[in-house]
Amino acid sequence: MGKRWMVAALAWLLPSAAWAQVENAAEMGADQRIAAAVKPVADAVSGFVFYAIDIAGYQVPWILFWLILAGLFCTFYFGFINVRGMAQGFRIIRGDYSDPAHAGDTSHFQALATALSGTVGLGNIAGVAAAIALGGPGAAFWMVVAAFLGMAAKFCECTLAVKYRRELPDGSVSGGPMYSLTMGIAAEYPRLAPLGRFLGITFAIVAMVGTVGSGNFFQVNQAYQAVRDATGGDQSFLDGRAWMFGVFMAIAVGVVVIGGIGRIAKVTDKLVPLMAVLYVTACLVVIGSNFEHIPTALGAIISGAFTGEGVAGGALGALLVGFRRAAFSNEAGIGSAPIAHASVKTSEPLTEGLVALWEPFIDTIVICSMTALTIVITGVYLQSGASGVALTSSAFATVMPWFPNVLAVVVLMFAYSTMIAYAYYGTKAANYLFGESKAVDIGYKLFYLTCTVFGVVLSFDQLVDFADAIYFLMAVPNVIGIYLLAPVVKREMKSYFERLARGEIKSTREAPEHLIGSP
Repeated sequence: MGKRWMVAALAWLLPSAAWAQVENAAEMGADQRIAAAVKPVADAVSGFVFYAIDIAGYQVPWILFWLILAGLFCTFYFGFINVRGMAQGFRIIRGDYSDPAHAGDTSHFQALATALSGTVGLGNIAGVAAAIALGGPGAAFWMVVAAFLGMAAKFCECTLAVKYRRELPDGSVSGGPMYSLTMGIAAEYPRLAPLGRFLGITFAIVAMVGTVGSGNFFQVNQAYQAVRDATGGDQSFLDGRAWMFGVFMAIAVGVVVIGGIGRIAKVTDKLVPLMAVLYVTACLVVIGSNFEHIPTALGAIISGAFTGEGVAGGALGALLVGFRRAAFSNEAGIGSAPIAHASVKTSEPLTEGLVALWEPFIDTIVICSMTALTIVITGVYLQSGASGVALTSSAFATVMPWFPNVLAVVVLMFAYSTMIAYAYYGTKAANYLFGESKAVDIGYKLFYLTCTVFGVVLSFDQLVDFADAIYFLMAVPNVIGIYLLAPVVKREMKSYFERLARGEIKSTREAPEHLIGSP
Protein backbone atom coordinates (compact mmCIF):
# COMPACT_ATOMS: atom_id res chain seq x y z
CA MET A 1 0.00 0.00 0.00
CA GLY A 2 2.83 2.41 0.94
CA LYS A 3 4.58 1.99 -2.42
CA ARG A 4 1.37 2.46 -4.40
CA TRP A 5 0.70 5.66 -2.45
CA MET A 6 4.12 7.09 -3.30
CA VAL A 7 3.79 6.29 -6.98
CA ALA A 8 0.31 7.84 -7.08
CA ALA A 9 1.58 10.98 -5.35
CA LEU A 10 4.34 11.39 -7.89
CA ALA A 11 1.80 11.13 -10.71
CA TRP A 12 0.73 14.72 -10.09
CA LEU A 13 3.84 16.09 -8.38
CA LEU A 14 6.17 15.39 -11.32
CA PRO A 15 6.12 16.88 -14.82
CA SER A 16 4.19 14.79 -17.34
CA ALA A 17 7.32 14.16 -19.44
CA ALA A 18 9.10 12.71 -16.44
CA TRP A 19 6.13 10.61 -15.43
CA ALA A 20 5.85 9.17 -18.93
CA GLN A 21 9.16 7.41 -18.38
CA VAL A 22 7.74 5.75 -15.30
CA GLU A 23 4.58 4.61 -17.06
CA ASN A 24 6.73 2.91 -19.69
CA ALA A 25 8.62 1.01 -17.03
CA ALA A 26 5.91 -1.11 -15.47
CA GLU A 27 8.37 -3.87 -14.73
CA MET A 28 10.27 -1.64 -12.30
CA GLY A 29 9.69 -1.67 -8.57
CA ALA A 30 8.39 1.46 -6.83
CA ASP A 31 11.87 2.57 -5.80
CA GLN A 32 13.20 2.32 -9.37
CA ARG A 33 10.14 4.03 -10.84
CA ILE A 34 10.47 7.04 -8.53
CA ALA A 35 14.19 7.35 -9.37
CA ALA A 36 13.45 7.17 -13.12
CA ALA A 37 10.81 9.89 -12.84
CA VAL A 38 13.05 12.31 -10.92
CA LYS A 39 16.11 11.82 -13.17
CA PRO A 40 15.13 14.23 -16.02
CA VAL A 41 14.53 17.04 -13.54
CA ALA A 42 17.82 16.38 -11.75
CA ASP A 43 19.74 16.31 -15.03
CA ALA A 44 18.25 19.60 -16.23
CA VAL A 45 19.04 21.47 -13.02
CA SER A 46 22.60 20.15 -12.70
CA GLY A 47 23.23 20.90 -16.38
CA PHE A 48 22.47 24.58 -15.82
CA VAL A 49 24.28 25.10 -12.52
CA PHE A 50 27.39 23.21 -13.55
CA TYR A 51 27.58 24.59 -17.05
CA ALA A 52 31.30 24.46 -17.80
CA ILE A 53 33.56 27.14 -19.25
CA ASP A 54 36.49 25.93 -21.32
CA ILE A 55 39.76 27.30 -19.90
CA ALA A 56 43.00 26.05 -21.48
CA GLY A 57 41.29 22.81 -22.34
CA TYR A 58 39.76 22.31 -18.88
CA GLN A 59 36.01 22.34 -18.27
CA VAL A 60 35.42 24.59 -15.26
CA PRO A 61 31.89 25.05 -13.81
CA TRP A 62 31.09 28.75 -13.63
CA ILE A 63 29.58 28.43 -10.16
CA LEU A 64 32.98 27.53 -8.68
CA PHE A 65 34.44 30.82 -9.89
CA TRP A 66 31.51 32.56 -8.27
CA LEU A 67 32.29 31.09 -4.84
CA ILE A 68 36.09 31.19 -5.06
CA LEU A 69 36.08 34.88 -5.98
CA ALA A 70 33.68 35.68 -3.14
CA GLY A 71 35.98 33.97 -0.63
CA LEU A 72 39.05 35.73 -2.00
CA PHE A 73 37.28 39.08 -1.97
CA CYS A 74 36.13 38.74 1.64
CA THR A 75 39.53 37.50 2.84
CA PHE A 76 41.35 40.57 1.50
CA TYR A 77 38.56 43.12 1.95
CA PHE A 78 38.22 42.33 5.66
CA GLY A 79 41.97 42.16 6.24
CA PHE A 80 42.29 38.42 6.81
CA ILE A 81 39.58 38.36 9.47
CA ASN A 82 39.69 34.56 9.03
CA VAL A 83 42.96 34.68 11.02
CA ARG A 84 42.75 37.66 13.33
CA GLY A 85 39.12 37.15 14.36
CA MET A 86 39.41 33.57 15.59
CA ALA A 87 40.43 34.34 19.18
CA GLN A 88 37.63 36.82 19.81
CA GLY A 89 35.20 34.44 18.16
CA PHE A 90 36.21 31.71 20.61
CA ARG A 91 35.65 34.04 23.59
CA ILE A 92 32.17 34.83 22.31
CA ILE A 93 31.33 31.15 21.77
CA ARG A 94 32.25 30.26 25.34
CA GLY A 95 29.87 32.96 26.59
CA ASP A 96 32.20 35.79 27.62
CA TYR A 97 29.91 38.44 26.07
CA SER A 98 26.49 36.78 26.36
CA ASP A 99 23.50 38.70 27.68
CA PRO A 100 20.18 36.83 28.14
CA ALA A 101 18.32 40.15 27.83
CA HIS A 102 19.23 40.53 24.16
CA ALA A 103 16.71 39.70 21.44
CA GLY A 104 17.03 36.27 19.87
CA ASP A 105 16.26 32.62 20.44
CA THR A 106 19.60 30.86 21.04
CA SER A 107 23.00 31.35 22.67
CA HIS A 108 26.10 31.85 20.52
CA PHE A 109 27.09 28.24 21.13
CA GLN A 110 23.63 26.94 20.25
CA ALA A 111 23.51 29.01 17.05
CA LEU A 112 26.92 27.63 16.06
CA ALA A 113 25.86 24.09 16.96
CA THR A 114 22.67 24.41 14.91
CA ALA A 115 24.63 25.73 11.92
CA LEU A 116 27.24 22.99 12.35
CA SER A 117 24.50 20.38 12.50
CA GLY A 118 23.67 21.48 8.97
CA THR A 119 27.27 21.45 7.70
CA VAL A 120 28.79 18.61 9.72
CA GLY A 121 27.00 15.91 7.80
CA LEU A 122 27.65 13.33 5.16
CA GLY A 123 29.70 15.82 3.19
CA ASN A 124 32.37 15.14 5.82
CA ILE A 125 32.24 11.40 5.18
CA ALA A 126 30.79 10.68 1.74
CA GLY A 127 31.78 14.04 0.25
CA VAL A 128 35.46 13.80 1.18
CA ALA A 129 35.61 10.23 -0.08
CA ALA A 130 34.02 11.30 -3.36
CA ALA A 131 36.55 14.14 -3.67
CA ILE A 132 39.52 11.81 -3.23
CA ALA A 133 38.03 9.19 -5.54
CA LEU A 134 37.61 11.82 -8.28
CA GLY A 135 40.46 14.25 -7.60
CA GLY A 136 43.04 12.14 -5.80
CA PRO A 137 44.64 12.98 -2.42
CA GLY A 138 45.44 16.51 -3.63
CA ALA A 139 41.74 17.39 -3.54
CA ALA A 140 41.96 17.31 0.26
CA PHE A 141 44.53 20.12 0.21
CA TRP A 142 42.30 22.35 -1.87
CA MET A 143 39.37 21.57 0.40
CA VAL A 144 41.34 23.16 3.26
CA VAL A 145 42.28 26.18 1.13
CA ALA A 146 38.65 26.64 0.09
CA ALA A 147 37.55 26.40 3.73
CA PHE A 148 40.05 29.06 4.78
CA LEU A 149 38.71 31.48 2.16
CA GLY A 150 35.16 30.44 3.03
CA MET A 151 35.66 31.51 6.65
CA ALA A 152 35.76 35.15 5.55
CA ALA A 153 32.67 34.77 3.38
CA LYS A 154 30.85 33.12 6.28
CA PHE A 155 31.89 35.99 8.56
CA CYS A 156 30.34 38.51 6.17
CA GLU A 157 27.06 36.74 5.44
CA CYS A 158 26.37 35.87 9.09
CA THR A 159 27.05 39.42 10.28
CA LEU A 160 24.53 40.63 7.70
CA ALA A 161 22.00 37.99 8.76
CA VAL A 162 21.95 39.35 12.33
CA LYS A 163 22.03 43.02 11.34
CA TYR A 164 19.03 42.73 9.06
CA ARG A 165 17.02 40.08 10.87
CA ARG A 166 13.37 40.63 11.66
CA GLU A 167 12.32 40.72 15.32
CA LEU A 168 8.80 39.35 15.82
CA PRO A 169 6.25 40.53 18.41
CA ASP A 170 6.73 37.40 20.55
CA GLY A 171 10.46 38.11 20.90
CA SER A 172 11.59 35.49 18.39
CA VAL A 173 13.57 36.39 15.26
CA SER A 174 13.77 35.47 11.59
CA GLY A 175 16.83 36.17 9.51
CA GLY A 176 19.00 35.05 6.64
CA PRO A 177 20.03 36.23 3.17
CA MET A 178 16.43 36.75 2.06
CA TYR A 179 16.06 39.47 4.72
CA SER A 180 19.60 40.83 4.25
CA LEU A 181 19.05 41.20 0.51
CA THR A 182 15.67 42.87 0.87
CA MET A 183 16.30 45.14 3.86
CA GLY A 184 20.03 45.73 3.44
CA ILE A 185 20.03 46.70 -0.22
CA ALA A 186 16.99 48.93 0.30
CA ALA A 187 18.74 50.71 3.19
CA GLU A 188 22.10 51.16 1.48
CA TYR A 189 20.97 51.59 -2.12
CA PRO A 190 17.35 52.90 -2.15
CA ARG A 191 17.22 52.93 -5.95
CA LEU A 192 18.11 49.24 -5.97
CA ALA A 193 15.34 48.25 -3.54
CA PRO A 194 13.40 46.35 -6.25
CA LEU A 195 16.57 44.38 -7.05
CA GLY A 196 17.00 43.54 -3.39
CA ARG A 197 13.42 42.33 -3.17
CA PHE A 198 13.86 40.23 -6.31
CA LEU A 199 17.08 38.68 -4.99
CA GLY A 200 15.48 37.98 -1.62
CA ILE A 201 12.52 36.20 -3.20
CA THR A 202 14.81 34.27 -5.53
CA PHE A 203 16.98 33.11 -2.64
CA ALA A 204 13.98 32.05 -0.57
CA ILE A 205 12.47 30.01 -3.42
CA VAL A 206 15.78 28.28 -4.19
CA ALA A 207 16.42 27.73 -0.47
CA MET A 208 13.10 25.95 -0.05
CA VAL A 209 14.09 23.52 -2.80
CA GLY A 210 17.82 23.46 -1.95
CA THR A 211 17.21 22.38 1.62
CA VAL A 212 15.36 19.37 0.24
CA GLY A 213 18.15 18.51 -2.22
CA SER A 214 21.26 18.75 -0.05
CA GLY A 215 19.83 18.63 3.45
CA ASN A 216 17.31 15.88 2.87
CA PHE A 217 17.76 13.77 -0.29
CA PHE A 218 21.55 13.42 -0.04
CA GLN A 219 21.57 12.79 3.71
CA VAL A 220 18.81 10.21 3.94
CA ASN A 221 20.04 8.37 0.83
CA GLN A 222 23.56 7.87 2.16
CA ALA A 223 22.28 7.06 5.66
CA TYR A 224 20.14 4.32 4.13
CA GLN A 225 23.10 2.91 2.20
CA ALA A 226 25.23 2.81 5.36
CA VAL A 227 22.54 1.14 7.48
CA ARG A 228 21.66 -1.30 4.68
CA ASP A 229 25.32 -2.32 4.26
CA ALA A 230 25.78 -2.68 8.03
CA THR A 231 22.72 -4.95 8.30
CA GLY A 232 23.61 -7.44 5.59
CA GLY A 233 23.79 -5.55 2.30
CA ASP A 234 21.86 -7.50 -0.36
CA GLN A 235 20.57 -9.76 2.39
CA SER A 236 19.39 -6.90 4.58
CA PHE A 237 15.71 -6.57 5.39
CA LEU A 238 15.97 -3.00 4.06
CA ASP A 239 17.24 -4.07 0.63
CA GLY A 240 14.58 -2.97 -1.85
CA ARG A 241 12.64 -1.31 0.95
CA ALA A 242 14.33 2.07 0.99
CA TRP A 243 10.99 3.81 1.35
CA MET A 244 10.51 2.17 4.77
CA PHE A 245 13.77 3.68 5.99
CA GLY A 246 12.62 7.02 4.59
CA VAL A 247 9.40 6.83 6.61
CA PHE A 248 11.38 6.07 9.78
CA MET A 249 13.71 9.04 9.24
CA ALA A 250 10.78 11.35 8.44
CA ILE A 251 9.15 10.49 11.77
CA ALA A 252 12.43 10.87 13.71
CA VAL A 253 13.16 14.27 12.17
CA GLY A 254 9.57 15.42 12.56
CA VAL A 255 9.62 14.80 16.31
CA VAL A 256 12.28 17.51 16.67
CA VAL A 257 11.55 20.05 13.93
CA ILE A 258 7.87 20.44 14.77
CA GLY A 259 9.04 22.00 18.05
CA GLY A 260 10.84 24.88 16.30
CA ILE A 261 14.29 26.40 16.84
CA GLY A 262 14.15 26.04 20.63
CA ARG A 263 13.85 22.27 20.47
CA ILE A 264 16.28 22.06 17.53
CA ALA A 265 18.94 24.03 19.47
CA LYS A 266 18.51 21.83 22.55
CA VAL A 267 19.12 18.72 20.44
CA THR A 268 21.98 20.05 18.31
CA ASP A 269 24.03 21.56 21.14
CA LYS A 270 24.33 18.06 22.57
CA LEU A 271 24.30 15.95 19.40
CA VAL A 272 26.90 17.92 17.40
CA PRO A 273 29.73 17.77 19.99
CA LEU A 274 28.98 14.09 20.65
CA MET A 275 29.08 12.99 17.03
CA ALA A 276 32.09 15.20 16.19
CA VAL A 277 34.16 13.84 19.09
CA LEU A 278 33.15 10.24 18.33
CA TYR A 279 34.05 10.53 14.66
CA VAL A 280 37.32 12.45 15.09
CA THR A 281 38.42 10.00 17.79
CA ALA A 282 37.83 7.09 15.42
CA CYS A 283 39.86 8.89 12.73
CA LEU A 284 42.70 9.45 15.19
CA VAL A 285 42.72 5.74 16.06
CA VAL A 286 43.18 4.82 12.39
CA ILE A 287 45.80 7.53 11.87
CA GLY A 288 47.62 6.51 15.06
CA SER A 289 47.67 2.87 13.95
CA ASN A 290 49.40 4.00 10.74
CA PHE A 291 51.63 6.57 12.45
CA GLU A 292 54.71 5.70 10.42
CA HIS A 293 52.84 6.43 7.19
CA ILE A 294 51.78 9.98 8.15
CA PRO A 295 54.67 11.71 6.27
CA THR A 296 53.91 9.66 3.15
CA ALA A 297 50.18 10.44 3.35
CA LEU A 298 50.77 14.17 3.87
CA GLY A 299 53.26 14.11 1.01
CA ALA A 300 50.67 12.50 -1.28
CA ILE A 301 48.11 15.16 -0.35
CA ILE A 302 50.46 18.10 -0.91
CA SER A 303 52.14 16.78 -4.06
CA GLY A 304 48.78 15.67 -5.48
CA ALA A 305 47.48 19.21 -5.05
CA PHE A 306 50.10 20.59 -7.44
CA THR A 307 50.72 17.66 -9.78
CA GLY A 308 47.34 15.93 -9.89
CA GLU A 309 48.99 12.68 -10.95
CA GLY A 310 46.50 10.13 -12.22
CA VAL A 311 43.62 12.61 -11.98
CA ALA A 312 41.50 13.78 -14.89
CA GLY A 313 42.46 17.40 -15.46
CA GLY A 314 45.69 17.12 -13.47
CA ALA A 315 46.33 19.69 -10.74
CA LEU A 316 43.43 21.84 -11.92
CA GLY A 317 41.16 18.83 -11.72
CA ALA A 318 42.23 18.20 -8.10
CA LEU A 319 41.66 21.87 -7.26
CA LEU A 320 38.19 21.97 -8.79
CA VAL A 321 37.06 18.77 -7.12
CA GLY A 322 38.42 19.95 -3.77
CA PHE A 323 36.73 23.33 -4.00
CA ARG A 324 33.42 21.79 -5.06
CA ARG A 325 33.35 19.32 -2.18
CA ALA A 326 34.49 21.97 0.35
CA ALA A 327 31.67 24.27 -0.72
CA PHE A 328 29.19 21.42 -0.33
CA SER A 329 30.60 20.58 3.10
CA ASN A 330 30.85 23.98 4.81
CA GLU A 331 28.50 25.93 2.48
CA ALA A 332 30.38 29.23 2.86
CA GLY A 333 28.85 31.71 0.44
CA ILE A 334 25.79 29.55 -0.14
CA GLY A 335 23.65 31.33 2.43
CA SER A 336 21.84 28.64 4.41
CA ALA A 337 23.83 28.72 7.67
CA PRO A 338 23.20 32.47 8.23
CA ILE A 339 19.56 31.53 8.81
CA ALA A 340 20.64 29.60 11.93
CA HIS A 341 23.17 32.21 13.04
CA ALA A 342 20.48 34.91 12.81
CA SER A 343 18.64 33.29 15.74
CA VAL A 344 21.36 34.25 18.26
CA LYS A 345 20.79 36.43 21.31
CA THR A 346 22.95 39.50 20.68
CA SER A 347 22.81 43.23 20.08
CA GLU A 348 26.11 43.23 18.14
CA PRO A 349 25.76 41.76 14.62
CA LEU A 350 29.52 41.36 14.27
CA THR A 351 29.74 38.96 17.20
CA GLU A 352 27.95 36.24 15.27
CA GLY A 353 30.16 36.88 12.24
CA LEU A 354 33.15 36.15 14.47
CA VAL A 355 31.46 33.02 15.81
CA ALA A 356 30.70 31.90 12.26
CA LEU A 357 34.43 31.89 11.42
CA TRP A 358 34.70 28.70 13.43
CA GLU A 359 32.11 26.85 11.37
CA PRO A 360 34.21 26.14 8.21
CA PHE A 361 37.24 25.65 10.46
CA ILE A 362 35.58 22.87 12.48
CA ASP A 363 33.63 21.39 9.60
CA THR A 364 36.26 21.28 6.87
CA ILE A 365 39.72 22.09 8.20
CA VAL A 366 39.32 19.72 11.17
CA ILE A 367 36.69 17.05 10.44
CA CYS A 368 37.06 16.78 6.65
CA SER A 369 40.84 16.74 6.99
CA MET A 370 40.56 13.86 9.45
CA THR A 371 38.47 11.91 6.95
CA ALA A 372 40.89 12.64 4.12
CA LEU A 373 43.96 11.62 6.10
CA THR A 374 42.20 8.43 7.23
CA ILE A 375 41.44 7.45 3.63
CA VAL A 376 44.84 8.39 2.23
CA ILE A 377 46.94 6.91 5.04
CA THR A 378 45.25 3.51 4.67
CA GLY A 379 45.59 3.56 0.87
CA VAL A 380 42.07 2.26 0.30
CA TYR A 381 41.44 4.84 -2.41
CA LEU A 382 44.04 3.02 -4.54
CA GLN A 383 42.59 -0.43 -4.04
CA SER A 384 38.85 0.07 -3.97
CA GLY A 385 36.42 1.15 -6.64
CA ALA A 386 34.07 2.30 -3.90
CA SER A 387 33.01 5.88 -3.37
CA GLY A 388 31.03 7.83 -0.79
CA VAL A 389 30.44 6.26 2.61
CA ALA A 390 31.62 2.84 1.39
CA LEU A 391 35.16 4.14 0.75
CA THR A 392 35.39 5.80 4.17
CA SER A 393 34.01 2.66 5.78
CA SER A 394 36.65 0.49 4.13
CA ALA A 395 39.37 2.81 5.50
CA PHE A 396 38.15 2.32 9.06
CA ALA A 397 37.81 -1.43 8.51
CA THR A 398 41.57 -1.74 7.86
CA VAL A 399 42.17 -1.07 11.56
CA MET A 400 38.82 -1.88 13.15
CA PRO A 401 36.99 -4.56 11.12
CA TRP A 402 33.92 -4.03 13.26
CA PHE A 403 33.86 -0.24 12.88
CA PRO A 404 31.73 -0.08 9.70
CA ASN A 405 28.80 -0.99 11.94
CA VAL A 406 29.65 1.88 14.28
CA LEU A 407 30.17 4.14 11.27
CA ALA A 408 26.61 3.36 10.20
CA VAL A 409 25.46 4.86 13.51
CA VAL A 410 27.73 7.89 13.03
CA VAL A 411 26.41 8.38 9.50
CA LEU A 412 22.88 8.16 10.82
CA MET A 413 23.68 10.83 13.45
CA PHE A 414 25.32 13.12 10.89
CA ALA A 415 22.42 12.74 8.47
CA TYR A 416 19.85 13.22 11.21
CA SER A 417 21.42 16.43 12.53
CA THR A 418 21.72 17.88 9.02
CA MET A 419 18.13 17.07 8.17
CA ILE A 420 16.96 18.81 11.34
CA ALA A 421 18.88 22.00 10.55
CA TYR A 422 17.78 22.15 6.92
CA ALA A 423 14.14 21.71 7.87
CA TYR A 424 14.53 24.91 9.89
CA TYR A 425 16.24 26.71 7.00
CA GLY A 426 13.49 25.76 4.57
CA THR A 427 10.80 26.77 7.04
CA LYS A 428 12.31 30.23 7.48
CA ALA A 429 12.49 30.64 3.70
CA ALA A 430 8.80 29.70 3.51
CA ASN A 431 8.00 32.19 6.29
CA TYR A 432 9.67 34.95 4.30
CA LEU A 433 7.63 34.13 1.19
CA PHE A 434 4.25 33.33 2.75
CA GLY A 435 4.31 34.99 6.16
CA GLU A 436 5.00 34.01 9.75
CA SER A 437 2.23 31.61 10.72
CA LYS A 438 1.75 28.15 12.14
CA ALA A 439 0.03 27.08 8.95
CA VAL A 440 3.13 27.94 6.87
CA ASP A 441 5.43 26.31 9.43
CA ILE A 442 3.52 23.05 9.55
CA GLY A 443 2.82 23.02 5.81
CA TYR A 444 6.47 23.31 4.81
CA LYS A 445 7.65 20.86 7.45
CA LEU A 446 5.16 18.23 6.25
CA PHE A 447 6.35 18.80 2.66
CA TYR A 448 9.99 18.46 3.79
CA LEU A 449 9.30 15.25 5.72
CA THR A 450 7.39 13.76 2.78
CA CYS A 451 10.38 14.41 0.53
CA THR A 452 12.47 12.26 2.88
CA VAL A 453 10.64 9.20 1.61
CA PHE A 454 11.30 10.10 -2.03
CA GLY A 455 14.95 11.07 -1.64
CA VAL A 456 16.02 7.79 -0.13
CA VAL A 457 15.51 5.85 -3.39
CA LEU A 458 17.66 7.97 -5.75
CA SER A 459 20.98 6.61 -7.06
CA PHE A 460 24.18 8.08 -5.56
CA ASP A 461 25.65 9.65 -8.73
CA GLN A 462 22.33 11.17 -9.72
CA LEU A 463 21.78 12.39 -6.18
CA VAL A 464 25.16 14.12 -5.83
CA ASP A 465 24.64 16.09 -9.05
CA PHE A 466 21.10 17.13 -8.16
CA ALA A 467 21.87 18.01 -4.51
CA ASP A 468 24.96 20.00 -5.50
CA ALA A 469 23.10 21.85 -8.25
CA ILE A 470 20.21 23.10 -6.13
CA TYR A 471 22.53 23.82 -3.23
CA PHE A 472 25.01 25.87 -5.27
CA LEU A 473 22.23 27.83 -6.96
CA MET A 474 21.53 29.54 -3.62
CA ALA A 475 24.94 31.22 -3.91
CA VAL A 476 23.92 33.38 -6.88
CA PRO A 477 21.72 35.91 -5.04
CA ASN A 478 23.63 35.48 -1.77
CA VAL A 479 27.03 36.41 -3.21
CA ILE A 480 25.56 39.44 -4.98
CA GLY A 481 24.40 40.55 -1.54
CA ILE A 482 27.87 39.96 -0.08
CA TYR A 483 29.45 42.26 -2.67
CA LEU A 484 26.85 44.99 -2.30
CA LEU A 485 26.70 44.93 1.51
CA ALA A 486 30.37 44.25 2.36
CA PRO A 487 30.86 47.97 3.23
CA VAL A 488 28.16 47.61 5.90
CA VAL A 489 30.06 44.75 7.50
CA LYS A 490 33.32 46.71 7.31
CA ARG A 491 31.73 49.60 9.22
CA GLU A 492 30.39 47.17 11.81
CA MET A 493 33.84 45.59 12.12
CA LYS A 494 35.62 48.93 12.55
CA SER A 495 33.12 50.12 15.16
CA TYR A 496 33.15 46.87 17.12
CA PHE A 497 36.92 46.50 17.40
CA GLU A 498 37.41 50.19 18.23
CA ARG A 499 34.88 49.96 21.07
CA LEU A 500 36.40 46.70 22.22
CA ALA A 501 39.86 48.31 22.35
CA ARG A 502 38.50 51.30 24.33
CA GLY A 503 36.90 48.95 26.85
CA GLU A 504 33.35 49.95 25.98
CA ILE A 505 32.44 46.34 25.17
CA LYS A 506 33.04 44.40 28.35
CA SER A 507 33.11 40.71 29.03
CA THR A 508 30.08 39.63 31.04
CA ARG A 509 32.47 37.61 33.19
CA GLU A 510 33.91 40.90 34.45
CA ALA A 511 30.91 43.24 34.32
CA PRO A 512 28.63 43.68 37.37
CA GLU A 513 25.62 41.39 37.33
CA HIS A 514 23.09 44.25 37.09
CA LEU A 515 24.64 45.29 33.76
CA ILE A 516 24.30 41.95 32.02
CA GLY A 517 20.68 40.99 32.50
CA SER A 518 19.14 38.25 34.59
CA PRO A 519 21.27 35.19 35.34
